[in-house]
Amino acid sequence: MLIGTAAFAAPPKETITLCESCHGHGGNSGTALTPSLAGQPDIFVTNQLILFREELRKSPVMQGVAKGMKDKDAIELGKHFAKSPVKLAATSPLDPRLEVRGRQLIDAMHCGQCHLPNFAGRSQVPRLAGQREDYLVAAMREYRDGKRTGADTTMTEVLSGIADADIIALGHFLARRK
Repeated sequence: MLIGTAAFAAPPKETITLCESCHGHGGNSGTALTPSLAGQPDIFVTNQLILFREELRKSPVMQGVAKGMKDKDAIELGKHFAKSPVKLAATSPLDPRLEVRGRQLIDAMHCGQCHLPNFAGRSQVPRLAGQREDYLVAAMREYRDGKRTGADTTMTEVLSGIADADIIALGHFLARRK
């Protein structure tokens, strides 16, 4: 398990290139259903890599990548992508109805308490602002449906029973935040 976050050297260029082959240049994903890593809190990225390595979070691709990864390498990658500038992933035009509904839900569900008011995330809580809309929607559905493993059960509880239309509104709203 992760012991601390002491300073480590930068991750090898080959490792960053491997990550960027799916997660995009600088961690800004252009691949459907693949999350952006740019601007994610370093501890969040580190923890996710360890969850994949330990097979506590399921993803055949990521489990293969993280298998045998040392804690120090996961920490280095977390720090690297935390420093990467975020580029908005939203590609579809803004839908005013979804924007209004998304804001209503965000306020009612108090999302800014954990993810921060600007949705930049912190510590082990992920950044939602500027994330790929398709990824956000898919992840929220997985939480709602009890299919997301290796994560805090808070999101499963928060999203329990929420309608698909509301998940779509949340994803639309969050993907357009800077």
